[in-house]
Amino acid sequence: MNRVTVVVITRNRRDEVLRTLDAMTSLPDGAPIVVADNASTDGTADAIATLFPRVSLLRCDSNLGALARNLAVRQVLTPYVAFCDDDTRWQPGALTRAADVLDAYPGLASVTGRCLVEPDLVEDPITPELRDSPVAGPDWLPGPALLGVMAGLTTFRVEAFRQVGGFSPRLWFGGEEELLAIDLAAHGWWMCWDPDIVIHHAPSTSRDPRRRRQLGIRNTLWTLWLRRPVRSAARRTLDILGSAPKDAATFGAVLEALRGLPWVLSERRVVPAAVERGLRSLEESQRHSPARRYVS
Repeated sequence: MNRVTVVVITRNRRDEVLRTLDAMTSLPDGAPIVVADNASTDGTADAIATLFPRVSLLRCDSNLGALARNLAVRQVLTPYVAFCDDDTRWQPGALTRAADVLDAYPGLASVTGRCLVEPDLVEDPITPELRDSPVAGPDWLPGPALLGVMAGLTTFRVEAFRQVGGFSPRLWFGGEEELLAIDLAAHGWWMCWDPDIVIHHAPSTSRDPRRRRQLGIRNTLWTLWLRRPVRSAARRTLDILGSAPKDAATFGAVLEALRGLPWVLSERRVVPAAVERGLRSLEESQRHSPARRYVS
């Protein structure tokens, strides 16, 4: 019986997603796959339908960003969902390992794997933050406790994902996982890292790094303002803006964030004190993290 469904989102990366699907459909884990195509204009959806007829294909009418994952999860019938980017490939046994961990620990909302970057298979720069996470967790956790995840490396308990509403449509894309993780913690769920779950990443060159940086800054600011106490939100806002280049992308991100203030204030819900303590414990490593420098 299948325990995990793989959800892939893609847009205008036909060759890359076909390579990913070729690898994912060949895994011995045998997980069903749902692909949400974000209104590609390069023939991606038609190619998937032709070459991978057993893959469930969701054709979005517009580019929904991360929200496409939410729509795909509506089709999921398994207890767990593993997100896979169109330029990542879960390694043999990784999906089974993730399901085993979630089976064994019912208080766990998600388990995040170890990312190796191709072609040299070096660890992703985010790895030290996950491996050495200072977040205090219960003794039963099978790995370091997390308060942030990377979607393409993570398997979620569908019940927990749906309980918090999945990814925020307002954040759209770029650091959208942080708000989801904080909301899971606020609902009493735990998240952890497992080095035995391995995912390879071949970073796509088909991206707009300036826009991604702009969205990342905006979404990080929104997440702070939505969930952190005023002093913490102000402190981290200054940290982020102080480390970001003083350029048009950063200015645009701040402007977008400020324009969203009415929505932020209407949706603001400060996290419980225990979650805030965990978030504060992460601040020092975040200040010095090479993976969180908004310089692309």
